[in-house]
Parts: sequence; C-alpha cells; structure tokens
Amino acid sequence: MSDWALVGDVGGTNARFALVHPGSVELHHIKVLPCAEFDNLDGAVRAYLQQVGVTVQEACIAFACPVHGDEVKMTNNHWRFSKSSMQVSLGLQTLKCINDFTAMALGMPQVPDSDVIAVGSGESLHGRPRLVIGPGTGLGVSALVSNGNDWIPLAAEGGHVNWAPTSEWEIQLWLHFKKHFSRISAERLLSGAGLLLLYQGYCALRGLEERCATPADVTNGALQDGDELCLEVLNHFCGILGEVAGDAALTIGALGGVYICGGIVPRFPELFLVSPFRQQFEEKGRFKDYMKAIPVWLVNAEYPGLLGAAAGLANAAVH
Repeated sequence: MSDWALVGDVGGTNARFALVHPGSVELHHIKVLPCAEFDNLDGAVRAYLQQVGVTVQEACIAFACPVHGDEVKMTNNHWRFSKSSMQVSLGLQTLKCINDFTAMALGMPQVPDSDVIAVGSGESLHGRPRLVIGPGTGLGVSALVSNGNDWIPLAAEGGHVNWAPTSEWEIQLWLHFKKHFSRISAERLLSGAGLLLLYQGYCALRGLEERCATPADVTNGALQDGDELCLEVLNHFCGILGEVAGDAALTIGALGGVYICGGIVPRFPELFLVSPFRQQFEEKGRFKDYMKAIPVWLVNAEYPGLLGAAAGLANAAVH
C-alpha cells in the first residue's frame, strides 16, 4: 500500500495536484500543470507523479464540469474520458471524481482561521448547515450538512435561481436585461460576465459611454483608477451577492455560517468589508435578527479545492 494518495483540482486552464497521506488533509508537493500541454487527464497525472517520484493507489480529483455519469467532459478544455477506464489506465484501486464546487464545500472546514475574514457579526451553531457560495466564471452554490461524524456536501445548482430585484433601480435593470435574455438568473449577474453585464446596464440606462470591455476593467476601474461608476457597480455587485446569499442561507437554515469564496470577491477584501453585502444579507424583513446571528466568512485560501479533494478521499458520502 502506498504511503500517499493523489488529490487534484482541474479547471479549464490548469490542473492542480498534490499528495496527502491517507486520512490527512495536509497537502504536500503542490504543482500546477497547464491542461493544454496534455491530451487527457492520465497524461497530466503521470507527468505529476513522475515529477514527485511516487506511486499511488487512491485518488480524488475535482473537475469544473458535471461528473455524475461515467463520462467526464470538461467544459472549458479538451479533456474527455470514462471514469472507469481512467481508473484502469492509471492503475488505481480508487478513483473519486467530484465536482469542483463539491470540493470547494468540503474544503471549507479545513481552511485555517488565518485564511478567513469575518464579515459582520454572528456565531456559528455547532452541527447546523453551512452555506458555500462564490462568484467566479459562474455562481457556485453548495452546502454542508453534518451527519454527526462528518460533513455531507450538497451538489446543488443554486446559482441558477431567479434573480429578484429589490429596488426601483434594480427593476429598471431587470427590465433592461429582459430585453436580451429570456430569464435573469442570479448567475447572470453574479459572475465575471455578470459584473460586466451590470456595468453595461448602468451605462445603457444612464446614457453613458462604455469604457470597460472586461470584468477586470470594472474591478481595476473601481479599485485602482478611482472611477466612480465602476465603484458603484462593484458595490452593487456585492449587494446583490448579499441578497442572494441571504436567500440561500434562509432556504437551508445556514445557522452554521456562510463561506464566501470563488475567483472574484477574495481579490478585493477591503472593499467587500465596507460594501452593502452584509446589510443586504441581513435585510430579510421579519427575519432580520435571524440573519444577524449568522456568521459570514470571506475565504482567502489558495488551494481550497485541493483541501476539499483531500477531505473527500475518506468521506463516505462522496463517490
């Protein structure tokens, strides 16, 4: 039996790999390999194992695509394979393939306190559900439910719920977006493309020239250039995230707390802490006191997906 197990987190551009001792989530020999340099997963895995000079019999790898069937087809790169055939090809006794946001959820309890920032007040209630939500390429939403001994991750698609405007200005924005889309989901706005769409909506309704062509232009305009419109849009983005996260927290009863992660918000923690996020998160009418009691953490961990894959190795609820 090998002293090591393989964990991975594969996105559209890069494949992140690490080794763990079975039963541990401490990551060793972390390496990032470009997916474009390999024909498929097995080539990347073999290259990594050759670099670190070990063999493994167990692996848990997260993928940014659906993984519920035997065939895994990456959404944003050319990798495509059968899970059962890949297990044989790599000579593994166990190969767990999990969704990237399932891994993200499983990684949250493993993140050290030094890598999280409290957003507002609230105290986690032991054993109660925890919400995991984060805008990036899309809007990932998951949750953790305790079974007394371990965390069970919920494979959910909460990013695709309807976006509900909560002000006259948001109604105007919704009507503008409805001219272009048959349905306005939360992910339509709470994503990289959504941030740019929100900016474009502001410009269209106010008759302003669009100066930003990418989501990065909007964040850079707000954070570096002092652009007032970009700053207003980015604050509104955070406020919408607060509304949506609050709705999801109510839905699952997330009295254990809420983790904010993903590829966007951790890039501007200072602005996020003073943004309308927490106010909008709590603004739930008669349930405002209920919401105030829920803690929220902004997660700055570098490799939460790898931590989650490591946690998934021994988690019986993860297949």
